[in-house]
Amino acid sequence: MKGPAVNLLWCDPGRVGGSEQYLVRQLAGLPDDVIDELGRPTLYCVPRFAEAHADLAARYSIVTAPIRGDRRPVRVAAEHTWLARRTRSGTQPRLVHHGGGTAPSVGGRPIVLTVHDLQYETHPQYLHPVKLRYLRWAMPRSIARADAIAVPSEYVKRTIVESFDVESERIHVVPHGVEADLGADAPSAAELRSRHGLGDGPVLVLPAITHPHKGHRFVLEMVAKHWVEPDVRLVLLGGRGSADAAIEAAIDELGLRRRVVRPGRVPDGDRDGIIALADALVFPSEYEGFGAPVVEAMALGTPVISSDQPALAEVVGDAGIVRPTTPDAWADALDSVAARRDDLIERGRQRATAFTSARSGAALAAVYRSVAA
Repeated sequence: MKGPAVNLLWCDPGRVGGSEQYLVRQLAGLPDDVIDELGRPTLYCVPRFAEAHADLAARYSIVTAPIRGDRRPVRVAAEHTWLARRTRSGTQPRLVHHGGGTAPSVGGRPIVLTVHDLQYETHPQYLHPVKLRYLRWAMPRSIARADAIAVPSEYVKRTIVESFDVESERIHVVPHGVEADLGADAPSAAELRSRHGLGDGPVLVLPAITHPHKGHRFVLEMVAKHWVEPDVRLVLLGGRGSADAAIEAAIDELGLRRRVVRPGRVPDGDRDGIIALADALVFPSEYEGFGAPVVEAMALGTPVISSDQPALAEVVGDAGIVRPTTPDAWADALDSVAARRDDLIERGRQRATAFTSARSGAALAAVYRSVAA
């Protein structure tokens, strides 16, 4: 019997947001003893994934699919044909882990299903109608077929239990985790300020793809109307999402072109370094299944200001400033950070120790063992 088969066909690097880092970090943290016990996992992925994550390719068996990964219908078809043949025929894998939130209706078993969130239920207005129809069809079937469900937070666990009447024992929290050496490759603060035009003043950072629910417009309005110090720079990190054109228009509408810096996607070292030098990470997201950037900021010693969305409130706890996303609630948030800076840094670093890639990998290993027994 072969080791676990991990379906990563959904993961087109740079296009799927935090779910990519979530799976990569927990696979990197999978302990050696579970590999010895269950066999070496085989990762089924698109070629770009293998190229982007050479560390995983060096540790695990890699099988690349003859698809690019940027078209959902092609990926779904490959899961039902190409992947199904490889997880049913020959030597059966110990389990099949589908990491992208849905599972095909055919293929090997037992199944571990990672569900990142149920945003399509709470904020359907932000999804393309085709994707929304697909998720409404596929999610109930995938959850019913799964032998174990891995989720990033207690919040997502509760929503699955409530939405699908699933026994809570089938759902396992596998939290995000950051690497112990996070930020080790970051350039100096002076180099990053020069390279990205950040000036010498305070820096705020929002690392998120420009999707509508991430709160970019809200932060822009805070900078324009409340955080008005002319030397403050707001750095928007991350790729371009469906709200990108609206965000560009808002920057001009609010007269913020000089105070907003948009490097887009940057190397990991630059990203970590910009977060580390920032006076605060601002994260007013309407919906998250976890919210990995807040843990990254805490681990890097940067105070966090986040919305009170349930998953974010769960993860940040008392280690950051958590408030409703209203202008009045956020107006004095920078003053609160300044007054509590040392305390927030200390609390954040301590909080981040609960979210490491090793702990995430160990939690995934426990799920694997639960279905492979």
